[in-house]
Amino acid sequence: MNNGYYQNPVFPGVGLNNNTVPNQQSVPSYEQNQTTFTPMTMEQSYIENILRLNKGKKAKFHVTVPGSIEWQDRVFEGIIEQAGRDHIIVSNPTTGEWYLILMIYLDFVTFEEPINFIKDFT
Repeated sequence: MNNGYYQNPVFPGVGLNNNTVPNQQSVPSYEQNQTTFTPMTMEQSYIENILRLNKGKKAKFHVTVPGSIEWQDRVFEGIIEQAGRDHIIVSNPTTGEWYLILMIYLDFVTFEEPINFIKDFT
């Protein structure tokens, strides 16, 4: 009845004949090498890469959770511990709390000092 529409489903990251297809999960990131920053490969600048370059710095993370009165327009403050494709891990040395912030809710990040970033990306 469906003319074969539901036959052979295709899942993200898998092409025809089960060949893998590059997606955002395969985008290389930038790593810190002591005092210089060496790109693994030149790619577009992503928030996660900029946050990784500023690991250990204090920042304020402005987030909005749509549909939530309690969590709308919330600010988390702390030290950047890790940054992934979909999350940021932040520790607050004042309170001893740790936060796992989802990137989907992140509006912007503020720093009180200069930040490291990729200056010449194309």
